[in-house]
Amino acid sequence: MNDDKITIGLNANITPFMQSSTVAAYVQDTPKKVPGLSDLHRMTTILLGEGATEAAHILVVGAGGGLELLAMAQAQPDWRFTGVDPSPAMLDIARQTTASYADRIELVTGKVDNAPHILFDGATCLLTLHFLNRSERLHTLRQIRRRMKQGSQIVIAHHAAPDSNSLQWLTRSTSFAANPVNAASSAKTMAERLVLLSASEEEALLREAGFLEPSLFYAAFSFRGWVAIAG
Repeated sequence: MNDDKITIGLNANITPFMQSSTVAAYVQDTPKKVPGLSDLHRMTTILLGEGATEAAHILVVGAGGGLELLAMAQAQPDWRFTGVDPSPAMLDIARQTTASYADRIELVTGKVDNAPHILFDGATCLLTLHFLNRSERLHTLRQIRRRMKQGSQIVIAHHAAPDSNSLQWLTRSTSFAANPVNAASSAKTMAERLVLLSASEEEALLREAGFLEPSLFYAAFSFRGWVAIAG
């Protein structure tokens, strides 16, 4: 499903996203598949700004496509960004998407472990973590935390399990994204492919990784988003 970012975790299969032909329409398709995507990006910028300076340096994990980079760069002209993604094809799209702000954006090919070992003023990981199992997510979140200043904010958003009817919520998401006639079949495929955690599991992982006060701020069918503070 092309509405989701590449995994930056340990063992997930990213082969489809490595192909330029597969991801060519990412920028055009993703806003149609993620409810309120532009508003999610705006809220992300606001939340990061609460713990960031005017000249903040933000880490963007799963940066392929560049949509959140573009939104934040437009909204915050003094911020700088480092984006990490394992797919050269997706990073090529990000470079095209953010070309007007290239002087403030560094793009790194690799996993979260390849991000610079500096202290960032905030971090995002959007439409990515649902590809990772629990141990992979914890590793990813811990690596992000190690690269964040104490008191700065992380914003994450991805598919989750709002309740016991996760398949129904995925069906609603796929109905939003495509022809409702095929929604149930698409949702079943997604359920087999993605790792959906409950809200309590998501928040427990953030705490285990070193973040404080995880708070839900975004909910749209099967998508959920949290903000937390680097402790």
